[in-house]
Amino acid sequence: MLDLPDRPRLVARRKRRSARLTALLLEVSNSLARANNLDEALRTMRDIATQVIGTERGSVFLNDPNTNELYSRISGRFAREIRILNSKGVAGSVFSSGKGAIIDDAYADDRFNSAIDKQTGFKTRTILCAPLRTLKGEIIGVAQLLNKVDGNYTEDDLALLEAIISQASVSLESFRTIENIEKARQQELDFLSVVSEISSELKLGPLLQKIMAAITRMLDAERSTLFINDEKTKELYTEVGQGLGAVTIRLPNHLGIAGTVFTSGQSVNIPHAYADLRFNPSFDRKTGFFTRSILCIPVTNKEGKVIGVTQVLNKRGGTFSADDEARLKAFTSQISIGLENAKLFDDVQAIKNYNESILESMSNGVITLSADGKIVTCNAAGCRIFKITLAEIVDKLAAEFFAGDNAWLLDKIRAVEEGGGNEVLMDAPLMVGGERLSANVTVMPLQASGDKKLGSLVMIEDISSEKRMKSTMSRYMDPALADQLLASGSDFLGGQSVEATILFSDVRSFTTLSEELGPQGIISLLNEYFTLMVDCITDQEGMLDKFIGDAIMAVFGTAKRHEDDEDRAVRAAIAMMTELHGFNYRRIADGKRPIDIGIGINTDTVVSGNIGSPKRQDYTVIGDGVNLAARLESACKEYGAHILVSEHTIRKLKGTYRAREVDWVVVKGKTKPVGVYEVVDYHNDETFPNLMGVLQAFQYGLKAYRDGQFDQALKAFDEGIGLNPADYATKMYIERCQHLLANPPGDAWNGVWVMKSK
Repeated sequence: MLDLPDRPRLVARRKRRSARLTALLLEVSNSLARANNLDEALRTMRDIATQVIGTERGSVFLNDPNTNELYSRISGRFAREIRILNSKGVAGSVFSSGKGAIIDDAYADDRFNSAIDKQTGFKTRTILCAPLRTLKGEIIGVAQLLNKVDGNYTEDDLALLEAIISQASVSLESFRTIENIEKARQQELDFLSVVSEISSELKLGPLLQKIMAAITRMLDAERSTLFINDEKTKELYTEVGQGLGAVTIRLPNHLGIAGTVFTSGQSVNIPHAYADLRFNPSFDRKTGFFTRSILCIPVTNKEGKVIGVTQVLNKRGGTFSADDEARLKAFTSQISIGLENAKLFDDVQAIKNYNESILESMSNGVITLSADGKIVTCNAAGCRIFKITLAEIVDKLAAEFFAGDNAWLLDKIRAVEEGGGNEVLMDAPLMVGGERLSANVTVMPLQASGDKKLGSLVMIEDISSEKRMKSTMSRYMDPALADQLLASGSDFLGGQSVEATILFSDVRSFTTLSEELGPQGIISLLNEYFTLMVDCITDQEGMLDKFIGDAIMAVFGTAKRHEDDEDRAVRAAIAMMTELHGFNYRRIADGKRPIDIGIGINTDTVVSGNIGSPKRQDYTVIGDGVNLAARLESACKEYGAHILVSEHTIRKLKGTYRAREVDWVVVKGKTKPVGVYEVVDYHNDETFPNLMGVLQAFQYGLKAYRDGQFDQALKAFDEGIGLNPADYATKMYIERCQHLLANPPGDAWNGVWVMKSK
């Protein structure tokens, strides 16, 4: 029992403690009242509790009832949201039980997850955790403090934390409600805005782009794809995929998850893709992407017919919920009409363009005449042959246009009109502007159904310069390729700006080889090597530009244009490395030294044409794009690579290849950085063990490296070198990170590497 003189002092201490607690709670209320949003309120409550109780760190977790997770948003340079299951760990235990916890030794408690300490480098000793309740007693989260500065946490600390939480709970719940209302309102506004924008788009390509961007943003996902059913081929196809780049995908409309949804008409929500037997992981292996969760729903038209499916991958921060599925269904029902209209418009436009392009793309001149002898149409080739504009021939009478030296052509037209058969003349003389041309001419009747005569058609093939062109061009390229170029006209070699893909390759240590093999040996080696490499280029319809000693320069897209010239260059490079592997295998078996090469590829606008003197000329291409390809070939030595491709080529690739971005490079003589990628498709498990694991670790390390997080980058690169100790690029970045950690670059760091050599 206390002595009577001690009781007043005890009462006074209690009053002072009560007054301090009252002042503290008033400060909590006032501070939260000044907060502008939920993030500020959470940070304010955490900071007050951390300061008053005297602790190193603090966190406030709120419960997400849609995902059964506790989440804590942390603001800083790298804003992120931490999520854990609301039944796991110390926080989950307190949330589930509703009882606070005092832990004097974190590592001795079974509920504590030490993996988080390993990830962050923070050492947790003591923990104080209390539930966060509303005024009605509903538990909406937990507050957690780590490592009391002086001693261990006490029951008084827990009571103080619970008092702070109780005071703050009203404000936190209000902020959370306001945030949810604002989020829902913003989602509805975005929904209406996107639907309105999409409804006004008729072109299929831009429409698909807008739909995919909207879905990815609306569901907070990593990727999304809209597949449309092709009734002719019974395939689901897409030319646009958010996060996929320009990749065309086609698959049977009854296979896989997309096929299941299309045939059944029922939605599929898969939280764990690799646990579902319908999931095909081959796309992940090709692209290096890791699929976690999938939401796939059918797209139906107004008659209820399934016309495609929408597939969304990897919900950020969890799995797709029922609300996500409902929102996606509502969205697709709104855009399905616009999608079908755009597809119909696209089909009609394609037919129109196809019919017009048939005539315009022909190298032969085509002239049509009406039944009364008036010229109705003339294609671009016809105007070029006769050296006239369209206005100078259309609506003219054939008797006026084909006069003088060309009157024989009018006689053939009349003979066709009278007899109804075709007239064909080979190597006929045609006078144009005082110049004699040699032409193959065909005249045929135009008839509608019921044998009604509509007029006649004249087709003219100018062959006057064909032999001369063949003779000239065969000196620069394969004769078969020269034949294909004749349709481009005689001005093709005169000089033009075109977009092309340049490939450079070079033999490593050629001087040493020359000294070892001697003149005859090195010539024999090069002839055998060049035969294999040139076949790889011509198989992809590329043009061998020139040999430069032991180097090869090839061009894709000048001699004959293809929609996938960039892919053809990359496929040629992969084939060259594959053929080189077999070539070296045979040389080693014969006791000979193997050879190594580097390949650089770049896409750019270049100037092509004849360059030289009247006595000696070469058909070639020149420009900065050519120089960059050569620089990339040389850079292969610095990065330990065999195929380096510029970002300009990568952006235009239509196929999928195993590749990794290796650097941002400023080449010698330039100031603007260029993204450089290494293509590794030619590798196998023997030449590059654990390829996909190394690529994923490299990708993470490169991002951290560019963000200036050199310690995190070094960890990732160390993980990659553990999977493949021979990976030169990973070794190089380990050395860079070690150098940059020892010599911090400061605020000027931009992640760009400047090449000192050519």
